[in-house]
Order: sequence, then structure tokens, then C-alpha cells
Amino acid sequence: MNLFSKILVANRGEIAVRVIRAVQDLDIRAVAIFSEADAHALHVLMADEAYGLGSNDLAESYLNIEKIISIAKQCGAEAIHPGYGFLSENARFVQACDDAGIVFIGPNSRAMKLMGNKIESREALKDSGIPITAGITGDVATLLKKASEIPLPIMIKAAAGGGGKGMRIVHDTANLAELLESTSREAKSYFGDGTVFIEKYIEDPRHIEIQVLGDNYGNVIHLFERECSIQRRHQKIIEESPSPTLTDEIREKMGETAVKIAKTIGYNNAGTVEFLVDQDLKFYFLEMNTRVQVEHPVTEMVTGIDIVKEQIYIAAGKELDIEQWSVLQSGHAIECRIYAEDPANNFLPSPGEMSYYLEPEGDGIRLDTGISQATTIHSFYDPLLCKLITWDFDRESARHKMIKALDEFIIHGIRTNIGYLKHLLKHDAYITNKISTKYCDEHTADLVAAMQAEKGTVPYYIPGLAYFLHDFNCKREEVQGPENNIWTYISYWRDSMELSGTVEDQAFKFEIVNIKNEIYTLSVEGELHEARIRICSEGYLEMILDGKQVEFYISTDEQGTGYVSYKGSIYSIKRDDTLYGNQAILGSMDHSGGKHDGKIISPMPGKVIKINVEKGEKVKRGQTLLIVEAMKMENYISAPADGIVEEINVKVGDMVNSNTSLVIMK
Repeated sequence: MNLFSKILVANRGEIAVRVIRAVQDLDIRAVAIFSEADAHALHVLMADEAYGLGSNDLAESYLNIEKIISIAKQCGAEAIHPGYGFLSENARFVQACDDAGIVFIGPNSRAMKLMGNKIESREALKDSGIPITAGITGDVATLLKKASEIPLPIMIKAAAGGGGKGMRIVHDTANLAELLESTSREAKSYFGDGTVFIEKYIEDPRHIEIQVLGDNYGNVIHLFERECSIQRRHQKIIEESPSPTLTDEIREKMGETAVKIAKTIGYNNAGTVEFLVDQDLKFYFLEMNTRVQVEHPVTEMVTGIDIVKEQIYIAAGKELDIEQWSVLQSGHAIECRIYAEDPANNFLPSPGEMSYYLEPEGDGIRLDTGISQATTIHSFYDPLLCKLITWDFDRESARHKMIKALDEFIIHGIRTNIGYLKHLLKHDAYITNKISTKYCDEHTADLVAAMQAEKGTVPYYIPGLAYFLHDFNCKREEVQGPENNIWTYISYWRDSMELSGTVEDQAFKFEIVNIKNEIYTLSVEGELHEARIRICSEGYLEMILDGKQVEFYISTDEQGTGYVSYKGSIYSIKRDDTLYGNQAILGSMDHSGGKHDGKIISPMPGKVIKINVEKGEKVKRGQTLLIVEAMKMENYISAPADGIVEEINVKVGDMVNSNTSLVIMK
């Protein structure tokens, strides 16, 4: 059996990097594709060859079947690996590969059509005896008419969806038409297919999925389960294996059922059969994802099987050489998805320029990432940055290792969910496994409060002092050269200096009373503190403060905002004595939630996809004015108060920045 000589990876970000590594491990040449925004991305740098797609628009780049097939032909790729998302479950793409004589690394088109589309998968299995939740299919008029046949709550789902995209829970049918529209629009944008359907929503369920492998000769095995019950907006954010919920008996039955489903449809390659499990451990078929999953690393960590390599072997015609009896679960693995989003601001997407990036390392720690250094995170794509996975001998040890790894994962300049994940893992409900898919929705306010409370236990002057002392000893010339320090600018230096700034928008002052033998004596609000610097390097400071050793990670962005990581929290810093350009940065930013002198500004870079109001229209507080899509999420921009729309400064399709004035009200 001969493997391929060249494989094109039709994706981007961390999954493209993951696939490229597997391809190159097999001594196969890896080909990357990239949009304009991704021209210098890690997956492009790693690949043996890379070809541009042009536009950042998904329809013209990563969803452009004709362009991708053309590149594959041009470079001589014998196979295409689609990763997940994008075209990974697009039967038309599979057919295009077949027509071009290129092997699609995934299931056959029949299996994909049956399982890749959630409506067709339900139809294919309805007579198999496998438990399935009640559902309604049809056009929008049919869904609106028949929705009442299923008791509330119900779920609207994209037929071609996955990854938590294209899903809405409905508790009141009064706004059903609007929810159908928004779900369909999201599905069309992300999957190229706006078809949706309705199914019964099971409350407080566990989300358990079974990884399966099937070859081209009818052999199918499962690699046990992953529990994915920690979700936010139907998006899995923490996954683990083994499930702490299942009994051995239920685990065996679910594995057998998943294999039965795969064999029923003649499934080949790697796929995942997903189930909802109720409080009585009764399970219901939810869907089958006919591609590699975001959370596949936890299965790899506990079984030792490289799922992506198995995909390649199967696509090349190799018979599965793993027998079911030989697959064992060893230890416990936990995966956390790291997103560019702000938990304290309703998880608003947070694209932008990183000013610091440091990955955790150590035994039993794995990071699947699409970046390797501080970089720009664009608004065109999903906010998933990377996946952090820990393994240890048992769940509690893996949990502790994950918390430590999250503390050591330093990202400045953009908001992330790292702190949120850490507090979730510390919560008693997670520790005692008293969770469901609704857990995040019900407890996010408590988790965000815990994050803020943890930051509040640190005296504000500590990160402030660290930032100032780091600047004095380790200035970054490219951001703050000697000419930009105000003490140099005014041409003198004093032995005793009073410096001021803000930490988290809280003003503070301190005085350097004395500097002797690299020991600083400082006065803060009349109290004396002593600091001795042990290590000062680019982005890092370690010192003895009042007899205790402390360490900090420090950076400054292009606008002059400083960031200090200390004890797992990040503090924003502003100095009153630093010049950027020819103007001092003084005071604090406007945090009024987007309202300033009647201007409604965009809270993030993105694309205007809908405008709901007209010039001169009277609006009420909270009314949606327009919708901005950023990182594949729809963000509703609402009126901060009653008023009249005076001007609309954008139109549908416009790309906007985080300071763009969208609407002016009076």
C-alpha cells in the first residue's frame, strides 16, 4: 500500500497546523492555502508549498471549491484533507474532488450526504431502532406552522451545521420567525447552506460523543467516548475522556450503537457519533460529524492513536489494523478551547493585535495552535485560537495540571477566555461532575464575578510597580525609546520621583524615595515598600518585594496600554509620564459601552450584515439598530437609550473597525 506523495490541506489555523504535522510525519509533502489575512500564518510557514486564495471573504477563499481544486491540480496534490468546518462536510466538494481524480480524506459522498446533513441523518436512522429526539423538517412556512407539535423548549439547527454554529434554543415561539432567519443566515455564512430544521430540546442533558474509525472494507471500531457537556452558546469549550458520567455498561452500549450507525450507512474514515444523555443515562442520537473533531486530541491522549494519520491511511486504501479489543483508555485527558473573546462583556469577540504570547510547557501538556508568537487576530474567522490539552493518571490530576497550564498561558493585547476556563475548572460543580450543557449559561455571571474577585485580592500597586520598574530597567526601544521617556524629554532626573498612572482604570501614585545597590525604596500612600530586582528581561520581571519573591509578564501595545500578568490575572496599566508619538497618553479610555456624544460605535472590527432602522426613526432603549458579524458571530448593536436616528454612517457589507461610528442618535 503506497501513501500519497503530496496532500493539500484545505483549511487554516490550528487544525491546518495539526494536519500538516501529521502529513509531514508520514514523509508526505504538505500544501497550504491562505487568504490575504493568513499570508504569514503558521500553517503557511510550516507547509512545503503554499498558494494564495486572494480575498478574505470566505466565499472567495476557504469556501471556494473551484479555486481550491484548481490549486490542487496545479501543485499536483493527490489528496485533500479538509480539516473541520469550511468544506469538510460539503458533499459537492467531495464530488468535485472525485471528478478531478483527487482523493478526499474523509468519508464517501453517500455517507457524508446521509450524516453530514442532520435532516438526512435523522431520516436514514429513523427505522433502525436507535433512539432519536422528535423533529420537524421543511421550509420556513412548514416549520412555523408545525413548531407547536413539539413541546417547548425546541432547538433550531442548521442542517449542514456543526461546531456550535447555526443553533438557537426557543422557549417562546413569539420570535420564532426572527430566530429562524438569523439561524439560517449564520448557517449560510459558515457552511454555505442555510437550511434549518427543528427538534425537541432535551433539558439539562450530558453531551457524549463516540469517536469511530471505518475503513473501505467494512471494518469499523470505536475509540471510546468524550464528554463535551461544558458548552457556551452550544459551543463546546471543555472536553474530556473518559467521561466521568458513564458507567461501564452504558459506555459499552454507546460504543456498540455508534459502530452500528457507522456500519448502517457504510461509513469510512474518522467520524464522531454524538449523543445526548439524560439524567437517567438514557441516550439519544443527536448527529454524526463526518470529519475530524476539534476535540479529537483528548481521544488521542488516552488511546495513543493518531486519528489524523489513521484518516490518511484509510483514504490511501489501507485496511484498518486496529482491533476493538486492543483499544484501551489510559489515564485522563482534558481539553480547553482558547478563544479570542471577552467573558466580562458577554463574550464579545476580541480580534486585534497581540502584544505578548507565551505558551505553557511540560510533561502531559499538548497545545494545538495556529500561532507561535504575538500576532494579529483577524475578525474574518472563528475566534478559536488554539486548544490546550493536559493528560495525567486521573481526572483530578489532569484538572490541576490544566489549571497550572492556563495560569502559564500568557496572552496580552486581546481578551481571551483563559481566566474563565480556569475558574470553571475550579468550580465545585465541575470538580464533583454536577454539570450539564446548560451549566455555563446558568453560572457565567458567578464565574466572571469570581475572576474579578481574584484580581481584587491583589493590591493595585503591585502590578503598577512592576510595570514602572520593568520600564526603568528593560525599556523596549521599538515601543518606547529613550526620547519618549518624559524624564529624558524634560532634560533632568531626580533622585526622588513621584510617578502616577492607572491600574485597571484606578488611579495611583507612588514615589521612588531611594535607589541603592539595585534596591528601590518606594512610598505608596505613605507606606514604604522595598523592591530588589532579580531578573529583568524583555517581557519578564522577577523581584523580591517586601521580602517575597514575585514574577510578572509585561508588555505594551502600540497605543501605550501596558499589560501585567500576575498570579493568573492580567492588569491593564497606563503611565502618565510616557509619550507616544508627540503626545502624552493621559487619563483613561471611554468605557461607556459604545455611546459617546450620540455616536454608536462598533465594539469590534467586523462586517455590517443587517441594518434594522432608518434615518429619522424613533427607537427605544435596547432596540437592535444593526448587526455586525465578527469572528463568525452575529453581534447585535442596540440603542443605549430612547432617541431618534439622526444619521446612519454605514451600509450592509461595509467592513468596520472598533472605533467606527455606525449610527448617530439624538
